[in-house]
Amino acid sequence: MEDILRPIYQERASQTNTLGVIMTEKLQKAIPATDTFDAVLLILVEEADEPVFVKHYTYKDKKAALHIVTDKQLREWILLGSNRKIFDWLYNGKVLFDRNEYIHNLKVELREFPFYGRKLKMGLEFAKLIRRYMDGKAFFENRHYFDAYNHIVHSLHHLARLAVIENGFHPEVTVWNQVKQIEPEIMKLYEELVNSQEPLEKRLELLFLASEFLIHSRTKQGINHLADVLAEKDEWSIHDIMNHEELYLYAVDLSMLLEYLIDKHFIEVVNVETKGQGIYHRYYKLKKKLS
Repeated sequence: MEDILRPIYQERASQTNTLGVIMTEKLQKAIPATDTFDAVLLILVEEADEPVFVKHYTYKDKKAALHIVTDKQLREWILLGSNRKIFDWLYNGKVLFDRNEYIHNLKVELREFPFYGRKLKMGLEFAKLIRRYMDGKAFFENRHYFDAYNHIVHSLHHLARLAVIENGFHPEVTVWNQVKQIEPEIMKLYEELVNSQEPLEKRLELLFLASEFLIHSRTKQGINHLADVLAEKDEWSIHDIMNHEELYLYAVDLSMLLEYLIDKHFIEVVNVETKGQGIYHRYYKLKKKLS
């Protein structure tokens, strides 16, 4: 496929805006990595009118996809983990062009996983974990066991990803293989949920109890980034929190995370009077510094 696609990527490589070109070919047992295409050509550029531009090609009985992605979009995917395939392409793809060692330096950065990026990524993962856990618990208490099962599976997945990040790795490729080595206790919980012969209600009951402990033990590390930002001033409105240049990344999980942290006494609510009698503005304050 490289020979077939050479005219396409050589044309792009000659442009000063192009930072690097990577090709990933379909392997027999790894079809999801290329979305069933025989090859994916990833062209990384400094800037473009669109952050992502995709083209599909056919050659005889083969098909290929071209993805042109800006550096800014790539780094957002890496930070948020919102495009898992990108890690596969970066780790396993063949580098066809690398301007000023851009791709080489990117791989070094991924391998070293800078501390600040790790703290933020842990915060985002912890927020997703709390959202799934709390929603699952509510479904369980209302006896909607299949919905509760769905949420607890997702919460365990976020817990697994959090454990991987804590240990300095990106949790984007074969997460459960990583967790098996790093945190076998989480793997054991997952296996018990999926493979146990106990009635579903009993399995869920035990899982929520065990998860409660594992989540509690990770709360300080999980909210480190959030706490650092909230410590910048005494009180925050929800509007200010949600529009902060970093905290907006927590998106829809933010309100649930705040309520969880209020319940666990990490954050306190400050009521400020409004013009309406008995109605208060609700502000949030970091209750204690994290050690």
